[in-house]
Amino acid sequence: MRILLNILYVTIPEAYLALDGENVVILRDDEEVKRVPLHNLEGIVTFGYTGASPALMGKCAENKIALSFFTAHGRFLAGVHGMEKGSVTLRKTQYRMSDSEEMSAMVAKNILIGKLYNSRWVIERAARDYSMRLDAEKLKRVSGFIANAIGALQNAKTIGELRGIEGEAAQQYFSVFDDMILQSKDDFFFRTRSRRPPLDRVNALLSFIYSLLGNNIAAALTAVGLDSYVGFLHRDRPGRRSLALDLLEELRAPLADRFVLTLINTRQVDASDFTEKESGAVIMDDDARRAVLSAWQKRKQEQISHPFLNEKIAWGLVPHAQSLLLARHLRGDLDEYPPFLWK
Repeated sequence: MRILLNILYVTIPEAYLALDGENVVILRDDEEVKRVPLHNLEGIVTFGYTGASPALMGKCAENKIALSFFTAHGRFLAGVHGMEKGSVTLRKTQYRMSDSEEMSAMVAKNILIGKLYNSRWVIERAARDYSMRLDAEKLKRVSGFIANAIGALQNAKTIGELRGIEGEAAQQYFSVFDDMILQSKDDFFFRTRSRRPPLDRVNALLSFIYSLLGNNIAAALTAVGLDSYVGFLHRDRPGRRSLALDLLEELRAPLADRFVLTLINTRQVDASDFTEKESGAVIMDDDARRAVLSAWQKRKQEQISHPFLNEKIAWGLVPHAQSLLLARHLRGDLDEYPPFLWK
């Protein structure tokens, strides 16, 4: 369990939530694990829950404490809210900012600074940890290019400028992605990013994990009252969760890319886990998908020190922390959106 920005996150498997006076009580196997005063909370988010008492749900609605239910895998199920839901004002602010090129660029700039910063440190980590097996000078050159691109982002004014700088930096980042694959190079290699469909095993893994992470981000945005379909970097398109894609840009390198590299470099996947179709599409088999999903759930439970909050949280809560920070910025509590800067 963790309280972040007055939101209680309950990650204990098979937890039941009950009310005792003015406290939420977390029970497991009918034994009290923890109690938290409700007056300290703005929301409660619970994963893989067994249930919540009607008394607690009524109390949360009465006190305007958002109670959100997620599956253990991070998919949003439902929420309990009172008669007045403050997120209406929040979403109206989000829509106004999204309609403004200038305000959208301000948020998008920080998101992309986070993306390039995190991409750079994936490369720096690889160069440091595997200096005897990699062309360290090549990786350092790309890292330097991305560092310069971060500086250029800070001076950019429009969405178009931001996208141009980010596109060149992303091309450089992916130019060394294959270098960071250290095992089974005949079976796992990266030439270019292919999405629909993925044309090699690495792209199949990336697409699968990006999809999982994107779903987690969309659910986290919903929980804080934001509209995951209205973004700042990605513009409106029917059926596209543009805001979730915005935050995915920031988080994909430290969460998804590093995870995929770990799967390959520790031989948790092999060539027999994939099937190539006549069309050239490469598909992960069902058993492999389940194994990768299990490994992903374990990775999400690992702890990290959040750079802005200065608290230890699970990797799986990073999308929730960033969604909260974005909501705080839109409400005017933070002057800028603080991106997740991993190192």
